[in-house]
Parts: sequence; structure tokens; C-alpha cells
Amino acid sequence: MISLEQIHKSYALGERRVTALRGVDLQIAAGEVFGIIGASGAGKSTLLRLINLLERPDSGRVQVAGEDLLALDEAGLRGARQRIGMIFQHFNLLASKTVAENVAWPLKIAGLLSPEQREARVAALLQRVGLADQAHKYPAQLSGGQKQRVGIARALATEPRVLLCDEATSALDPETTRSILALLAEINRELGLTIVLITHEMEVVRRVCDRVAVLDGGLIVEQGPVAEVFLHPQHATTRRFVQEAEQVDEGQLSDDYAHVPGRILQLTFRGERTYEPLLGEVARRSGLDFGILSGRIDRIKDEPYGQLVISVSGGDLAAATALLQERGVRVEVQR
Repeated sequence: MISLEQIHKSYALGERRVTALRGVDLQIAAGEVFGIIGASGAGKSTLLRLINLLERPDSGRVQVAGEDLLALDEAGLRGARQRIGMIFQHFNLLASKTVAENVAWPLKIAGLLSPEQREARVAALLQRVGLADQAHKYPAQLSGGQKQRVGIARALATEPRVLLCDEATSALDPETTRSILALLAEINRELGLTIVLITHEMEVVRRVCDRVAVLDGGLIVEQGPVAEVFLHPQHATTRRFVQEAEQVDEGQLSDDYAHVPGRILQLTFRGERTYEPLLGEVARRSGLDFGILSGRIDRIKDEPYGQLVISVSGGDLAAATALLQERGVRVEVQR
């Protein structure tokens, strides 16, 4: 659905140029929720805005649904943008217009549908985002979560194939963030919409995305399925995001384990294996003694997972490792 090839982008800052993106390649499949995570200044907002050419690259190629956007004239680009919805961190609603008028605005300025058809479309969209009873209110009368729901309804007005989310939850409290992410997941599931979501929070990626790219200094330093990237981060930047999401201090954990005898392993369980009583069986069959040092059970999107850090001593470690791996458990030696 989206293909970015060798994207370079820089900005003039006085007499010098600041590079925002350095040869970025990115492929996003139709119907997936794709996360782009990075610290402030990493280039993620620039990357998102290149997808609908709100920013133009210095060089490279931008394709959406097989269409080369850089080859389009002004009229063609306007048409392409109607198929790419966008929601914003600070909502960007028109304060002087009602909720219904805000949602109808993209249809009105594009000259799409009759007034009666627009009214019906707006009513259906407000029903979808849970705001059917708020149509005649103004943005100032709404909560932050309600404003973002209006922004989502407005982005869906022209029936886009792609939805771009620019830090869509970072201005919201945790409970409202969860409700907005659930709404985006529902829209993706029911409409088959391709969603690209940028954030600086790994927790957002974990809850809703299928795949993720990690951006650092204008470069994609790691990308892949969310479960693999989240559970087994390879790059230092990715590990930092995961540790922040899990509220883990890697240095502190190393200090805490310094006095623990034996080997230290990290076990990763995925899917229904997460709930199976494997450790008792492994201990009996291998003669291994173990202690649990830390652990968590949660979900990545809809898939349960568990991670345990254990100390082991005695018995047959090789046999225990082989048995765990036979059952689909990933075993990593920490010490």
C-alpha cells in the first residue's frame, strides 16, 4: 500500500542544512497497522508527512496504492490526498464549527456528495466513533478524547484507504489513550484500513500495531513484527524504548542479580504456551533447581506473551534448554 524508496530530506537552518531523513526505505502492506517510533527529533513526523506530500523529499520515491505521488500534478495530488486521511496530536478542529460541521468539512471543500448525502455520512461516522449525541456541540465543549474521536471521524469522511496518525494519543491521559487505540484497532479490523501511527511510546505500538520501524537520527535502525522487536530488541535505541515501556532499569537489574548463584536465563513464551505449567515439568525431567528473579505476562496486540528471568543450578541445563525449545520457548542466556 505504501512504498518509500531512498527518501532523503533536509531543512535549511540559517546558513546550514539539517538532515531529517537519510535514505529511508519503507514498505507498508495493505490493511496493516504500522508503527513508527522514535525520540523527539528523530524524523518520524517528517516521515509521516512525506506519505501525503505535506513534506516533499529532496530525493527518493513515494508511492501510495501503486501511484507515484511525486509524478502527480496539483489536481492529481488533491485527489490522492482524499484517499489518505490524517489525524493530529492536537486535534486541529475548527473552533467556530460544530462537531458535525467539522466532520463534513473535507466533503464540503472537495465538493463530494449532496448536502443530504453528507448529512447521512456524517451521522454514520459520528455513530461509529461514539459521538452520535454530540453532533451540535462545539470543540470547546468536548473532552480531549472526544475531540480526537471527531478528528478520526473527519479523517474517515472521504473514505480513505490510508489513515495517518501523528502522535494521535500523546495529548491524552492513559485511559483515554486506551479507548482511542481500541477505536483505531476496530476501524482497521472492520474497514481494512491501512494505518500508519507515529509515537514515542512503545506501549502504544505494543497495543495496536502489527509491525514497527524504529527511527533514530533520520535512519531506520530496526524494524519487524512488533512481537519480535518488542521481546527481542537488537538496537540500543529499541532496547531503551522497551525498557521505558516495561519500567525496567537494566543497570539496576544487573546489580540486583550480582549475588545470585548459578546461571541466569531469560525465557520468552508466546501464545497459549504462556499459560502452560512448563517449568515444573522441566525441573522434574532435568533435575534443575530454579528461582524466579523477575517476570511479566501481558499481550502484544491480541497475542499473549510471557517473559521470565530465572536463575538455574544443578541438573542437566542442556536437557532443560532442549525441552523448553521443543515447547516453543525461546531461551537466552543472560549470564
